[in-house]
Amino acid sequence: MRPPVPVPTLSRRAKLVIGVIAVLLVLFTVIGTLTNVYVDFLWFDETGYTEVFWTEIQTRVLLFAVAGVATGGLVALAVYLAYRFRPTFRPMSLEQQNLERYRQSIEPRRTLVLVALAVVLGLFAGFTAQGSWETWLTFRNSTPFGTVDPQFGLDNSFFVFELPFYRLVLGFGFAIAILALIGSLLTHYVFGGLRLQTPGQKLSGAARVQLSVLLGVFVALKAVAYWLDRYSTVYSDRGGVFTGASYTDVNALLPAKTILVFVAAICAIAFFANIVVRNFALPAASLVLLMLSSLVIGVAYPAIVQQFVVRPTPDEKEAAYISRAIDATREAYDISDVDYVQYAQDQTTDTATDADAAAAAAELAGSPTVSNIRLLDPNVLSDTFTALQQIRNVYGFPARLDVDRYTVDGVTQDYVVAARELDQSNLSDNQSSWINRHAVYTHGNGFVAAPANQVVSGANNGGQPNFTTGDLPTTGNIPVEQARIYYGELLNDNGTDVYSVVGSADGEGDREFDRPESGSDEGQVNFTYDGGGGVSIGSFFRQLTFAIYYRERNFILSGAVNDNSRVLYVRDPLDRVEKAAPFLTVDGDPYPAVVDGRVTWILDGYTTSDAFPYAEQMQLGEATTDALTGTGTTALPNETFNYVRNSVKATVDAYTGQVTLYAWDEEDPVLATYMQAFPGVVQPKSEMPDDLVSHVRYPEDLFKLQRDVLTRYHVSDAGDFYNQNDRWQIPDDPTIDGSTAAQPPYYILAQRPGDSGASFQLTSALNAFNRENLSAFISASSDPGDYGQLQVLRLPGNTPYQGPSQVQNAMTSNEAVASNLNILRQGNDVRFGNLLTLPIGDAGLLYVEPVYVQARSNNGFPLLQKVIVNYQGRIGYGDTLAAALDQVFGAGAGASAPDSGTTPDTGGDGSSSSPTTSAPTTTAPPSDGGGDVVVDSATAQAIAQIQQALQDLAAAQASGNFAAVGTAQQALADASAAFQAAQSAATASGAAASPTG
Repeated sequence: MRPPVPVPTLSRRAKLVIGVIAVLLVLFTVIGTLTNVYVDFLWFDETGYTEVFWTEIQTRVLLFAVAGVATGGLVALAVYLAYRFRPTFRPMSLEQQNLERYRQSIEPRRTLVLVALAVVLGLFAGFTAQGSWETWLTFRNSTPFGTVDPQFGLDNSFFVFELPFYRLVLGFGFAIAILALIGSLLTHYVFGGLRLQTPGQKLSGAARVQLSVLLGVFVALKAVAYWLDRYSTVYSDRGGVFTGASYTDVNALLPAKTILVFVAAICAIAFFANIVVRNFALPAASLVLLMLSSLVIGVAYPAIVQQFVVRPTPDEKEAAYISRAIDATREAYDISDVDYVQYAQDQTTDTATDADAAAAAAELAGSPTVSNIRLLDPNVLSDTFTALQQIRNVYGFPARLDVDRYTVDGVTQDYVVAARELDQSNLSDNQSSWINRHAVYTHGNGFVAAPANQVVSGANNGGQPNFTTGDLPTTGNIPVEQARIYYGELLNDNGTDVYSVVGSADGEGDREFDRPESGSDEGQVNFTYDGGGGVSIGSFFRQLTFAIYYRERNFILSGAVNDNSRVLYVRDPLDRVEKAAPFLTVDGDPYPAVVDGRVTWILDGYTTSDAFPYAEQMQLGEATTDALTGTGTTALPNETFNYVRNSVKATVDAYTGQVTLYAWDEEDPVLATYMQAFPGVVQPKSEMPDDLVSHVRYPEDLFKLQRDVLTRYHVSDAGDFYNQNDRWQIPDDPTIDGSTAAQPPYYILAQRPGDSGASFQLTSALNAFNRENLSAFISASSDPGDYGQLQVLRLPGNTPYQGPSQVQNAMTSNEAVASNLNILRQGNDVRFGNLLTLPIGDAGLLYVEPVYVQARSNNGFPLLQKVIVNYQGRIGYGDTLAAALDQVFGAGAGASAPDSGTTPDTGGDGSSSSPTTSAPTTTAPPSDGGGDVVVDSATAQAIAQIQQALQDLAAAQASGNFAAVGTAQQALADASAAFQAAQSAATASGAAASPTG
């Protein structure tokens, strides 16, 4: 017999050091965790959403406790029973002698080992379970959908709310059974109940009973899993092109799963019977039967049916199930009620004749679309807003501006809008002390708006936005009573919260920089925040709390922190809404609006699910990504989902930070479920102020999801769907060279075919699948009267209409346009604005694209210089939209364009130049670039001279003839001067008026 192996021990000093380190680690962890929880509580208490905080905490604690106690307790109980009923005498064998040293190590500390095992397993299980707190809440507060699935006849709430919880419980049941089985096996082996290498009996009676019970429980759980697997067929992807139970699933897999339920139940009974029978032959045979059945019935039989029954004629066999998937997917993505319009069906070509142009000109004359064509691109003009409206370096604008509409003097039009926010990245070195960053430069100031269809004219400021609201203090045609921006998009520095400490001590003057003093280049007006937002930190305890939270000693040492101080944190509107409503997915593009005189951030909240039966599953982040995602917007998380509703409209007051949630889709059962779980958190839709309702927009991320789904699910015939005969695709953004990212949707104020007036819409073109030809045009109304109504204009499939990329190529490769762009690029960068697609009554689609020029210098910013118009191959290119329309449709066609009349020339102070009128133009022959472009004769001659000079210059440079290079450069300069003179003459005669409204 081998002597016992001595157990290594630690010295007293080593034990003391390890103990101190362990205590400190635990202490720091506990203090950090409690600090985070307390700071969170203070935020929820400040915003009035403690119901969310306590409900989430209580639910997490409940699930943690239940899962932890169940897992740790039951596994520890199984191990204890295995030890309790260990054999009193063990046969003498080499195997048992080798195990003796382990028994000697465990015996003295068996209670400690058992408790440690229970605690460790309980902690792991608890941490896992508490993350599923929403699953429990939705199960407990489940709201019926009112619709049933076509296979089982169950309300869809069973699949969305109940089945996920049953799966969660079943998963923990399997985990407990497996852990208990492993623990029991190890205990029986160490203490002699299980003897693998010892001759004779391998199991003691107690071990046989316990292992039989645990195996029986495991197999019984497997029977339950087979039963639930029947319902999971509604998520099957066996059909390939659709989601949901297929022919094979319904006719082969469902019967197989039902049979396996009974086989597994018999197998479980056999294991339980082994307690009495005392023979593993019966349960072993039943287990083999279960395994063979699962392979033959559950795998082989469905595969045979799929291969030999379905595959020969899949479109016929799957027709009924495809129809289920189409209906369910449309319901899940809220596209069941789309207005499909057969558009331009009488056109047999996409090249307009003179008669077509004349008919379109007649439509233009009475259409409000033309007068509202948006020339300002919010995705281009951030630098322009910064250059002209930044005022001081501490302010800034987001990389992507927003579009909203306002009614001024009875006229509704869209504006490009932005809040002038605090941007700490612009602070200079001497402005970057802790006091300046967190107690002096605390907020932005001002709301800036420019009509989307206007720019100013003039030699010095031509092409600039016509700021009708701006400056400091904020003035203009949109009244703003409270313009200070304490909460905004720029107050989140790459995921790091930008906090501010506000509030002056009694008797102390104002400390916060508010705005420059009027009429002074150096003076400033200071301010002390009195909005009521933020958390009071007047007590030493709270100052210490935030010092620990932010790891910043100035909360305790700085004189800027006093009895009246408040700390403002979680200041990004998106972060605030996500924190106040963790059950929502928030749209990535909050936008500012003036509501009842206050700057208010408006956000869209989505309720989502990944468990809607028969609906196609998608990746949220991928489906909402386009060419502009991440540029001034926040990308949505890439989570799997198959149900979405724009259920909530949220607002964040830019001054107080108050978060308000309104139930926008009150028929959404997912929202109703969460409203039961969090009573009072979401206000009814009727509580929304009318002024707020007038500014709601159809959200971009939802629209991008829906247009993606519509590329496939606009098809109703099951056979056509299966064969993908009429599939569409989202076009690439044509305005960015080499881009393969999706073209973003655009907000426009336009008249839809069949409507009596203009409406504020979100729009997008759709191409044919794997082709650049246009197939459809989709729009979603943002007007309160028909909010969310989707309209799809379906173009005739037998006519190859040009899609956005083809239109862009035709416009930019046109000889006259390309020549002028080459001139504009000399010392400048040319940036193309959004390529807008506009239906003109029943006359077809009009494409409009603004062209911006930005000087290549540190102070350069984009200015609108040209407008390109394309109508079925006829191209217009001019300084103004009116001139470009006249070129395409004939003189006077641009009379209703926003730049055909009075032109503001002072940068938005209300004054304007004299009205101008359009002059006759002549039509040049079609160029090789595609389409007709109309220019006057002097301009055409200058363009030809420029082209010849460029060719001569290239040839001279290639030959190395420096004299010829000088001559060509002089010729190019003369030709450019002639071109500018021709343009000036055309402007003076009214042939090219400056864009305005």
